[in-house]
Amino acid sequence: MAKHATGKTNIAPVRLGMVGGGQGAFIGAVHRIAARLDGHYDLVAGALSSDADRALASGLELGLAPDRCYRSFKDMAKIEAARDDGIEAVSIVTPNHVHYPAARAFLEAGIHVICDKPLSSSLADAKKLAKVAEKSDALFVLTHNYTGYPMIRQARRMIAEGRLGTIRVVQAEYAQDWLTEAEEDTGNKQAEWRTDPERSGVGGCVGDIGTHAWNLATFVSGLETDSLAADLDSFVDGRRVDDNVNVLLRFKPEAKGKPAKGMLWSSQVAPGNENGLKLRIYGDAGGIEWRQEDPNLLWYTPFGKPKQMLTRAGAGSNAAAARVTRVPAGHPEGYLEGFANIYSEAATAIRARRKKNGKIPKDVHFPTVRDGVDGMRFIDACVRSSAQNSAWIKL
Repeated sequence: MAKHATGKTNIAPVRLGMVGGGQGAFIGAVHRIAARLDGHYDLVAGALSSDADRALASGLELGLAPDRCYRSFKDMAKIEAARDDGIEAVSIVTPNHVHYPAARAFLEAGIHVICDKPLSSSLADAKKLAKVAEKSDALFVLTHNYTGYPMIRQARRMIAEGRLGTIRVVQAEYAQDWLTEAEEDTGNKQAEWRTDPERSGVGGCVGDIGTHAWNLATFVSGLETDSLAADLDSFVDGRRVDDNVNVLLRFKPEAKGKPAKGMLWSSQVAPGNENGLKLRIYGDAGGIEWRQEDPNLLWYTPFGKPKQMLTRAGAGSNAAAARVTRVPAGHPEGYLEGFANIYSEAATAIRARRKKNGKIPKDVHFPTVRDGVDGMRFIDACVRSSAQNSAWIKL
């Protein structure tokens, strides 16, 4: 049965705070569900909005004590660090431009950080944040949540074991349609900040969902990107960031064989697509295919043999998938459970840090600040490549 079985444990929950995620927010509620799904966290404090009245109202709605509904993340970091019962970790679920200053404040206060992706709104801030994280005793966890799906862990293990042989081709895509029209002009808060380069950063679609596709491709394949050539478009008139992305990828060579090549397509103007994240990886001994909208299935084809459908917790599932599985085969697990796996992995690491010389178990995986910097390098390279007529850019 699952390592992260649903329900409270007999270990004290991690005292959690949150920055952002107040009234009208989307991703904050997702993080709160993910944090409490396995009973590993207790939300006790928050700076839930940059508007003081909304921050207080949002906190009270969530059952927070009035004196722990903060006006700013700076006040929260300072006061909580001084309390005997202060937060051990904070979730940062703000627009991208706040990630760096908020994460820095809590890392410098010795509080573990769980931050939404991308790491920041610029590569320069990402590099500065990495230096802060390296000096801090606190952990930094980046919520590239799709790496938490059991069948993604299954695929990663299969490739590491050589089931696909030498990797040749990696194809990743993430297609949506919600920005097909100028949704940012209708009062939609999510569209407003995601299409505002001052808050999202220079990358629009490439930073919002393209980075998810790229991160997943590298996590599963185990390959490092060498260089890329990108073509970014803003199809909606007046939009200041990209809404469609095409990228050619060259990977660093493995121990043998030619370097693998890849293609990535990401779009938020593709009618008929909701959250169409897909991954296909092919080697000289076989291939795999996975779709986020049907996440409990993984298609595996050994070369020259019939295609096999592997199911979460079913026949053929491996130990890597099993340790992040909760319920028996045939009962679907999806987006929230995959997200919760990142939080549960983080909780295991945080509890290990409670102990003197405590070590994080080797099988615990979560994206780190280094993954975040790599993601920002990807975004930055895509933007620069497109500006240079799709020139090849080294990562």
